[in-house]
This record gives sequence, structure tokens and C-alpha cells, in this order.
Amino acid sequence: MTSSASLRTRQFQPDPEFPADPPIRVSRPAGSNRSALVLSSPHSGDIYPASFRGASQLDPLTLRRSEDAFIHELYAAGPALGAPLLEALFPRAYCDPNRAAYELDPAMFDAPLPPHVVTDSSKIGAGLGTIARVVTGGLEIYKGKLAFTEAERRVETCWRPYHDALETLLEEAKACHGVALLLDCHSMPSVGGTHNPDAGQRRADMVIGDFHGVSCAPRLVDRVEDYLKSCGFSTTRNKPYAGGYITQYYSRRDQGIHSLQLEINRDLYMDETRIEKAGGFNRVQGAMTGLIELLIASATPDFLKE
Repeated sequence: MTSSASLRTRQFQPDPEFPADPPIRVSRPAGSNRSALVLSSPHSGDIYPASFRGASQLDPLTLRRSEDAFIHELYAAGPALGAPLLEALFPRAYCDPNRAAYELDPAMFDAPLPPHVVTDSSKIGAGLGTIARVVTGGLEIYKGKLAFTEAERRVETCWRPYHDALETLLEEAKACHGVALLLDCHSMPSVGGTHNPDAGQRRADMVIGDFHGVSCAPRLVDRVEDYLKSCGFSTTRNKPYAGGYITQYYSRRDQGIHSLQLEINRDLYMDETRIEKAGGFNRVQGAMTGLIELLIASATPDFLKE
């Protein structure tokens, strides 16, 4: 697999507030206990640099509205079971790895953007490009305009390392097992927002995204849905989320690489206002551990064959 993630433009110093360089965490299975499943948590990062907080007009709790809080903890059993877990330590509001590298709103910047930047997409229109203009709920993040060099620095020090690591993990899984299965792990607000097609409606417990049947073998999607229903969860497919950039980009079914996105309704396991774990956390975590086991057992050439 070859991706634009492996290309480098300029060298930038990482933000010293991040505890790791690059600001990602890869938890690998011990020894040879390695399955074909790869877990990706691109939106659970919760380290907000002081420079970012200073440029924002929002209070710290409001800034966290876009965060898939605690999602990496729900899948924490993955490495012990044989599935590596990749986490972004940087927050989605700072840089979103579930977008193309340079998917930017030109109105956010103090000068015209270079020609290679994508400036027109549905995500940009919603204020949720690679560098977001708003948090979930539509509140504007920034006090003023940004320099493009700031966006470039975040992409080079956050976005690219995340994708380099994800590509490596998938290549390793494919080399070892002949197939690879990516589960992109997310959470969603319990009720559709003002600008969503399901505005005001309570969402299903779990939304399975396979890009409308494109990114993953249908029999695996059926197995996942049957399992989640057996756990007592309500499910939908592809509505309102069919899978983001990661799910779409890394799917190579003709090469044995399948990808799936799972959105978990936040009110199942957390207080959405306080961004704190709630009483249902252990139940959901247990169900996700079972899901990891199911996906590991299913991620074989025989089961995923087309």
C-alpha cells in the first residue's frame, strides 16, 4: 500500500506540550500474538496545547465537544487479544486525521492557500476540515485568522505520523496473515445536531459504516451487526455516518484489506455535558472486547474472500 502519508514537505518541530514525538500511541500485541485486526482511534486525543487554547475563544470543556472521549479505553483489550491499537494523542479540534491531509477552509486563513489544498468539500462546508473551524454543535473555535504555516505544522507533526503508523500496521497485518481488517473507532452525540440530517432525533446505539457496502465484506458487516444486536444494542448502517476518510482511503478489498467504522452513541457510556464516564461504561467496554474477539476470529482469508 502506498499513500500520500509517506510524503514529506517541510520539517517542523513538534509542540513540546505533547508527551510523545510524534503525538500518537501505538500499543502492540506482545510477542507473536498478532492478528489481522488493526484498531484505529483518531479522535480520542485529549491533550490541548496552550498555544491552541490561547488562540481559541472557547473554554476548555467546550473545546472538547468534538472529542471521542474514552473511546481508546473502550478498546483497551485489543493489544492483549492480538490487535494493535493506534491512538491520536492530539485532539480532533486541533488536527483531524480522518480528513485528507490538506482539506481546509480558506476563510480561516490570513492569506490565499496554496494550489494543492482542497478548499471545497462537504466537511469544509460544515466547518470540520483537517483544521476544524467549529466544534460539534457549531461554535466557532478561533478568535482570529490562522497562518497557513500553522496548519502545515499540524499536518506534518500530527496527521502524517498518524497515517504513517496506520499504513505500517496494516502492511504488517497483511504480510503476516494475507489479509488485514481495520476497525476505525468513534463515538457520536446521542442526538443529531442542527446541521445533521437527523437533527433533533435520538440516534441508534451503534452505527456501522462500510461506505454503503464498499469498504468491507458484507458477510463480516452482517456478523458485526448480529453480534451488536445480541448484546442488546440498536444498530443502523451508514446513517448518519457511512465512514470517513480513513475507512474509505484504506479499504483495498481487491488486495485483502477491509475497513469498517463503528460509531458508539455517547450516552451509553458517558455524560456528554461533563465529558465524564457514566455507569454504562463497563457494559460497553465488555461488548467491545467481545467485538474485538469476533473480528480477530473473522479476519481470515477464507472468511474475507470475495
